Amino acid sequence: MTRADAQAAVRNPLAFVAARWTPQPRTVQRAALAALVMSVVIVVTGGAVRLTGSGLGCPTWPKCTEDSINNTAEMGIHGYIEFGNRLLTYVLCAAVGWAIVAARSQKPYRRSLTRLGWAQFWVVMGNAILGGIVVLVGLNPYTVAAHFLLSSALIAVATVMWQRTREGDGEPRPLVGKSVQQLVWFMVAATVLLIAVGTVVTGAGPHAGDSSEVERMPLDWESVSKLHAVLAWIVVTLTFALWFVLKAVDAPKAPLARTRDLFIVLLAQGVVGYVQYFTELPEVLVGVHMFGSCVVWIAVLRVLLSLRERPETPVADLPAQSYDAVSASIAGPR
Repeated sequence: MTRADAQAAVRNPLAFVAARWTPQPRTVQRAALAALVMSVVIVVTGGAVRLTGSGLGCPTWPKCTEDSINNTAEMGIHGYIEFGNRLLTYVLCAAVGWAIVAARSQKPYRRSLTRLGWAQFWVVMGNAILGGIVVLVGLNPYTVAAHFLLSSALIAVATVMWQRTREGDGEPRPLVGKSVQQLVWFMVAATVLLIAVGTVVTGAGPHAGDSSEVERMPLDWESVSKLHAVLAWIVVTLTFALWFVLKAVDAPKAPLARTRDLFIVLLAQGVVGYVQYFTELPEVLVGVHMFGSCVVWIAVLRVLLSLRERPETPVADLPAQSYDAVSASIAGPR
């Protein structure tokens, strides 16, 4: 590497890599999928921290103890679980970083795709700070709820990026009518409300995240759980109505298939929810239900994204910087 190359790598490492590497479309898709998978994994492992009473396994932040950045043997299994979850944040960052590098290196350059990668990065950073606040305030249930909701936002951005890696940058073309689109948006809003109320159920419920006395939301858990169940049935009903409407208007296969998948996921999630309710919330089923909430959210977003298609942008419509990227990829490194 020449001195000029080294200086260029320091000034703009992403552009330096992009000028010398052109990933295959499948590589970019896999990178986006890896970021999505890790965003779900971090939610599930975070749930495991709470359900095992390890939320204060590391009693401070950003260090694990006042004197050590990592857990110690004296802290026991809870310290290992909490610190292990913190380490997984670095794995998540690596997955998001790979997605950013792959998107930035794709030819022609897709600014919108790269921005989605950076959006994930900043959400991860914000949630890491919020996670530290959760520890510092002793697992306050309102901060725990905000932590989960921000994780759901990360999953949403990751899902959109994964979808965008499999389509072009042309103007979106609707595949269904406006009334169907409005029905789906109403379903998305109901799902957001369902997830939000689910965090309240958690905040008022018995799994506080630590073996000591931890503040809970001052709400009747039974009443909030029943509201959560009603919202779940609303989402199920909207999904069934959507499937019926899509069949009636002879919609394309993609929206129909994803609506069917969502309906199956919702039924499975509902079974888990009712079983855990009537068996006094066993930790394993609560963890499965948390994973199911992530899958439901992804399935809902996939239905929304299936209502339009985005073709490849014709070369004549590419911006000047994309021409430069294409030229650089043809000419190769200088």
